[in-house]
Amino acid sequence: MKTGIIGTGAIGSILAQKLSAAGHQVKVTNTRDMATLRKIAANLGAEAATIEDVVKDVDAIIFSIPFKAYKDLPKNLLQDVPQEVIIMDTSNYYPFRDGELPGLEGKTESEYISETLGRPVIKVFNNIMEYTLKHKGKLAGEEGRIAISVAGDNEAHKKVAAELVNQVGFDTVDGGSLAESWRQEPGTPAYCTELSKAELKQAIAAAKKGEAPAARDAVMEKFMHAKTFPSHDEIVAINRSAYAVDQE
Repeated sequence: MKTGIIGTGAIGSILAQKLSAAGHQVKVTNTRDMATLRKIAANLGAEAATIEDVVKDVDAIIFSIPFKAYKDLPKNLLQDVPQEVIIMDTSNYYPFRDGELPGLEGKTESEYISETLGRPVIKVFNNIMEYTLKHKGKLAGEEGRIAISVAGDNEAHKKVAAELVNQVGFDTVDGGSLAESWRQEPGTPAYCTELSKAELKQAIAAAKKGEAPAARDAVMEKFMHAKTFPSHDEIVAINRSAYAVDQE
């Protein structure tokens, strides 16, 4: 499969490396100069490409950039990309980092991204942390496999995205339509809590609309005011505690 990845940050670079190792032809791009990009790409087992070329002659495109960066992408970037090409979004909105964005209010994060890009997207790989993605993948059927939710409106595209998730070592749960993708956004029980498939299904169903932003911001406050930044396991524990569902 030919895959173009826009962004070589924490998630984008790990996906490039893992998909390359799985036999995919991967092209990557970022905002660095081409000489630097070529070095980064070589270390990932991928090919360096310009932003215009990374979307050409591919089966799937993964956007893995900061949420606020979408509005700065070239206009009509996907204009000539065939409709059958799968467009995936891994991003999350954090107000302290991304600022206020006109047009976001009243929409899910990925609905906003879809409108910005002018194309339907699949929301995937957003509710997993860098360490988890890099170190905790397991073979299909192996005990203790962590699950990732996949949301979108195109069932065929969701199936392909789910297969990519499987190839990098994780189970999947159907997160519903793009309008329902708020259920896997920051502040929900499904967000970066390292759950099994059965647990993630429950977490997706238990999410309460409108409550996620406050929980998200409360967790960020804890991180920002901690004397030492929490370890990975401590972050997972904080997320699970903060996003816990009332069982009464």
